[in-house]
Amino acid sequence: MKVRRIAMRDRNREGETGAAAVEFALVLPVLVLLIMGLVEFSLLFNAQISVMNAAREGARVMAIHNDPSLARSAAVAAAPSLRPGLSAANVTVAPTKCVAGSSVTVTIRYSATLLTGFFGVTLPLQGKGVMLCGG
Repeated sequence: MKVRRIAMRDRNREGETGAAAVEFALVLPVLVLLIMGLVEFSLLFNAQISVMNAAREGARVMAIHNDPSLARSAAVAAAPSLRPGLSAANVTVAPTKCVAGSSVTVTIRYSATLLTGFFGVTLPLQGKGVMLCGG
């Protein structure tokens, strides 16, 4: 009797040898898509933080030194990890003259290049920094 039961179990397992491979083949595309989405989100989040920090640094330099070109170059230098890098054309300083007691706003517009292309080629990011003039 025992011999017969073991033989029945082995026959059932033999019929399911490819089931794990089929299930893996069905789940793999979803798993890859989730991992790629996580990587894209992480890179975009890092780029957004860099853009916001660069805008804040540009506003700080403008509030202290009252020089728009120096503020632009400080903002560009504050985001060295961005690829492609920031340029002075991405940075807007308003107003261009900092009067004590007023505030200055530095806005950075940046197009982040996506790694995989699943979610588009680029994504626009914006960072804004505001400081009180007269440092």
